[in-house]
Amino acid sequence: MAENLEKVIQEVTARYGKDRTRMMDIVREVQAKLGHVSGAAMDLIAREVKSHRVEVEGVVTFYAFYSDRPKGRHVIRVTDCVTARMRHVGEVVAAFEKELGIRVGETTPDGQITLERTSCIGLCDQGPAALIDDVPVTYISTDKVPSLVRVLRETGDAKKLVKTLGEGNNALDLVQSMVINNIRRRGDVIFAPFEPGAAIRNATAVSPAEVIRSVKTARLRGRGGAGFPAGMKWEFARNAAGDRKFLLCNADEGEPGTFKDRVILTEAPDLLFEGMAVAGYAIGATEGILYLRGEYAYLRPYLEHVLEQRRAKKLLGRSIAGKAGFDFDVRIQLGAGAYICGEESGLIRSCEGLRGSPRDRPPFPVERGYLDRPTVVNNVETLCCAARVLEKGAAWFAQIGSEQSSGTKLFSVSGDCRRPGVYELPFGLTVAEFLKEVGGEDAQAVQVGGPSGTCIDRGQFGRKLGFEDLPTGGSMIVIGPQRDILEVAAAFMEFFVEESCGWCAPCRVGNVLIRERLERIRAGKGLPEDLAYLEELCTTVKKTSRCGLGQTSPNPVATTLQNFRKAYEAKLLPARQDGRQPTFDLRAALSEAVRVQGREPVAH
Repeated sequence: MAENLEKVIQEVTARYGKDRTRMMDIVREVQAKLGHVSGAAMDLIAREVKSHRVEVEGVVTFYAFYSDRPKGRHVIRVTDCVTARMRHVGEVVAAFEKELGIRVGETTPDGQITLERTSCIGLCDQGPAALIDDVPVTYISTDKVPSLVRVLRETGDAKKLVKTLGEGNNALDLVQSMVINNIRRRGDVIFAPFEPGAAIRNATAVSPAEVIRSVKTARLRGRGGAGFPAGMKWEFARNAAGDRKFLLCNADEGEPGTFKDRVILTEAPDLLFEGMAVAGYAIGATEGILYLRGEYAYLRPYLEHVLEQRRAKKLLGRSIAGKAGFDFDVRIQLGAGAYICGEESGLIRSCEGLRGSPRDRPPFPVERGYLDRPTVVNNVETLCCAARVLEKGAAWFAQIGSEQSSGTKLFSVSGDCRRPGVYELPFGLTVAEFLKEVGGEDAQAVQVGGPSGTCIDRGQFGRKLGFEDLPTGGSMIVIGPQRDILEVAAAFMEFFVEESCGWCAPCRVGNVLIRERLERIRAGKGLPEDLAYLEELCTTVKKTSRCGLGQTSPNPVATTLQNFRKAYEAKLLPARQDGRQPTFDLRAALSEAVRVQGREPVAH
C-alpha cells in the first residue's frame, strides 16, 4: 500500500514538473486517484515538490473540495443558498437523507456516497440543484431523488444522470450538460456576434500605450462591483518595474445569486480569451491564468479545446496575429470551493499553490502580485468588454450606458420573479424598469450586488443601476412580498461565517456575533438596544477587517437594518424599566445543575 501511494504521488507531481506552485492541481489529482489526501500523502507531496508539510496540509484543509479523510466514491453537494431555500431545497435534502439512510455530512455504510450541503454552485436560476461529483444536476424535486440515487449506485457514473442537454454549447460533446443558459436578453457587447482575432488585430496595429488609452477613453470600469478603471489598472502594471508580468482572469464567481460568468464561459469563451490576449499585449505579459471556479470543472475540457483552436489560428502562443515579439498564452487553474478566492490577492495565493488567504496591501498586485511580479487581475466580463472596445472602438463603447457607467452590464437574476436568468442591459436603468423586465414587479426588496451588496426597499426602486448610484457585480436577487427579510439576512450571514478565511478577528469573530444577535432577535428575544449594538458591530467589522470579504460581510444586516427597520422592531421585546433582561431564562440556566443533582431547586 505504501509503495502504491508513493508511486501515485511521484507520477502526479512529475506531471506538474514537481512545481510547488501547482499544488492545487497536484492535490486535486491525488484526491481523484485515492479518494482523499492522507497525512502520508501530504508528507510525500511535500517531499517531491520541496515544500513543507504544513503548506500542503494548509491547502488540503482550506478548500471545501479537498479532504484529508475518506469520503464516498461519489459526493452529492446540494446547494443551500437563499434562492434554493425559496424553492424548498430543505425538502430535497430530506429526501436525499431518507433515500441514502444518512444525514448531511455523512457517508453511506458501504462507502459509496457522501451527502453534503454547499452554499452556491452557480445554478441559482435553475434550482434546487446539486453538484454530483463534477456533474451539475438542475431542477431537483423530491420525487426525482430516488431515481438519481439509483442511477448513481447502479452505474457508478454521475454523467449518466444527465438525461436531457441544455441549449447552446451545453449540448457539445465536450460539455454534455443539462444546464441551461437562460439568456433572457442579449445586448451589443457580450452576446453579440464576434469574429475571433478582430480585437487582437486592431490592438497589434497600434502600441500597447495606445491600447490602454482606448480602454481609458471608453471609460471601461471593472465589472466586479468596485468599478476600478480598467485602463488605469493596466497602465499601473505596464509601468511597474519587472521583466515578467502576468494577467489573471477571475472566473471564480462564488457569491450566492451570481452565475453570469458560467454563461459567458459556455457561450462566449473566444471573446474572453481575446480580451485576455489584448490585456496581455497592453501590459507586457506573456502568461495568463484563467482561475476557473471549481464548480465549473465540467466546462474545462471545452475551454481547453477553445484554447487549442486559438493556438492553431495563431491567436495564442508565439508571434500572435503575426506580431513579432507578441507572445502570450493562457493556462487554466481550477479552484476548489473557496469563496475568498474571488478576492484578488486570495486568488493570487491560490494560483501560487497556497491557501487562499488575502494579503495585506500595499503592495498592490499591479506592483507585486503573482510570484511577486506585476499582475493584473480582471474578471471575465471586464475582459470581454475590453475585447469589444478594441474591436469596435472606444467611442462606440462609451456611448452605451450612462455618463459614469459606460457599456452594458450582465445581470444574474434569481429569486421571486417570473423570468430568472441572465440579462445584458445598458447601465442606467432604474430598479423598477429592471423588475418589469424580469417579471418581479411585486417585489418587496431587491438584493443588489449579492449578499455583500445592498438590500433596497420599494421606496428605492427609482434608483439607477450603475456606479454613480447602485453599483453591482451583477447578482440581483428578487425578494417577494411573502418573504421574511430577517430570514434572508440570516441566510446571508451564515454564508459569510462559513466562507471567512479566519485570518483576522473582526471577520472571524465579528460575523459570528452579528449572526448570533440577529438570531436572538429572530427568536423574539431581542431588546431595543440590540439594534444599536448591531449597527455598531457592523461598522466595526467593516472598518477593521483585513480584506473585502469582512469589509462587506455585515451588509446583509447593516442594509436591512437601514431599509427594513420595522421588520426588526416588530420582533423585539419591550424594554424593562428595572434593568433586568427579559431574555434570561432562570430555569434553562439551572437545568444542568438540576440534572446533576436529580432534584428541583427549593423555592424560598
